Amino acid sequence: MDIVNIDWSLVLEQLLYNPKQPMIFSSGIFMFLFLGFSFIYWCLHRTDTLRILFVTLFSYYFYYKSSGFYFALLAIVTVSDWLIGRGIHQIQQKNGSRAAQRWLVLLSLVIDLGLLGYFKYTNFFYSLAAPLWGGNFQPLDIFLPVGISFFTFQSLSYTIDIYRGTLTPLSRLLDYAFYVSFFPQLVAGPIVRARDFVPQIRKPLFVSNRMIGQAVFLIMAGLLKKAVISDYISVNFVERIFDNPSLYSGLENLLGIYGYTLQIYCDFSGYSDMAIGIALLLGFRFPQNFNSPYKSDSITDFWRRWHISLSSWLRDYLYISMGGNRCSRWRMYFNQLMTMLLGGLWHGASLNFIVWGGLHGIALCVHKAFRSAMGYGKNHHSTGIVRLINIIITFHFVAFCWLFFRNSSFENSWLMITRIFTDFRADLLPQLWDGYTPVLSLMIIGYVLHWVPESWTTHCRHLVMRLPLLLQAVLLIAVIYLIIQVKSSDIQPFIYFQF
Repeated sequence: MDIVNIDWSLVLEQLLYNPKQPMIFSSGIFMFLFLGFSFIYWCLHRTDTLRILFVTLFSYYFYYKSSGFYFALLAIVTVSDWLIGRGIHQIQQKNGSRAAQRWLVLLSLVIDLGLLGYFKYTNFFYSLAAPLWGGNFQPLDIFLPVGISFFTFQSLSYTIDIYRGTLTPLSRLLDYAFYVSFFPQLVAGPIVRARDFVPQIRKPLFVSNRMIGQAVFLIMAGLLKKAVISDYISVNFVERIFDNPSLYSGLENLLGIYGYTLQIYCDFSGYSDMAIGIALLLGFRFPQNFNSPYKSDSITDFWRRWHISLSSWLRDYLYISMGGNRCSRWRMYFNQLMTMLLGGLWHGASLNFIVWGGLHGIALCVHKAFRSAMGYGKNHHSTGIVRLINIIITFHFVAFCWLFFRNSSFENSWLMITRIFTDFRADLLPQLWDGYTPVLSLMIIGYVLHWVPESWTTHCRHLVMRLPLLLQAVLLIAVIYLIIQVKSSDIQPFIYFQF
């Protein structure tokens, strides 16, 4: 008689890649594996090289669980950019030609953006070109590896910074593989710059009680945002509206847009919170990626608060490279617009993403022109009732743009707008509340928590940080239990996995 009856085939099935169930932070398999990972990680805390090798191997396994054997792409990007970075540095040490360095940077761009372009944009450009020769577009069977946009941009920052002379290349390939593949931010960011991460790789491992407390707070916040608010309102309301907007009144369509506006924030910032928290538990600090973006009083302020790692990457490596604001006013507007158009294209191979980026680009140019005409300084912010009005206007503009981001067709977007303005039906609100009480309640809670004063959030974080370790663990377990009770039956992948 077996003491322990274990179905090993089921265990093996859980450990192998399943395209329908990528491993994410809020999944049970990750929580189970992370416990074992953490035990081994801390056993290796005195041996840097073995610890780095172990984390790198786990990170590659984590990526395998997300994209199967396409983890080979991660290795290609890693090896090529590490060699290119060393080549650029060697030329610099010999006072070699700047042209040779530029050719190596170009090679890095060709490899990284070439891989990104093939897997992400081949079908898009093929669909645009097919009508030119009268052909019928049949999409090619090309798998999009999870997070390819993130790790290619992250790796590119390494070679570009070496070229600019702001970073010294890593001497060990293992260290660079560790940086590129580090699993907390591998598949959905934040995009961590090499100059911020590299100095932490070989530092003595140290995690203070405050770091553990902050990590627990961030992980709890991320889990609640993703698995409770985002997933619940998505499955039970938002998807229904966006899939069939014609079946719903204008009021329901408007609430669907408000729902998606909250959903995408909770989904993506929830992932970032968990990534930053998990990295903290391992002794690494990531930069902030979201700063209450719907509190923004202008579109410029929004992009300082939303997906900070991407917006700052686009600013430093694209906008500034095109001339930034060190040129004529109209050229500056062109640079801004092109940056946002390409930022939209980065999000997805579709015209609706380009429209989304273009709308934000135009809004940024208009805001810059307005500030210039009013003589406002760079750090000027409105106050009082004017600030409140600006926040409301900015929020609704951002929500309007999310309409194009979420819909795969312009027809659906136009249909939703038409329904809102021609068949609003405010009288349906009591019925909606009766039918969607949990969903609407979560939406209200989500927005209230987002708009509470920052000092309240800071106070809650400090309360968790001051708790004894045992109570922090109990609190985290309680949150996980709550999530198990309310989450949808199927694991909902993070929205930004598709980018």
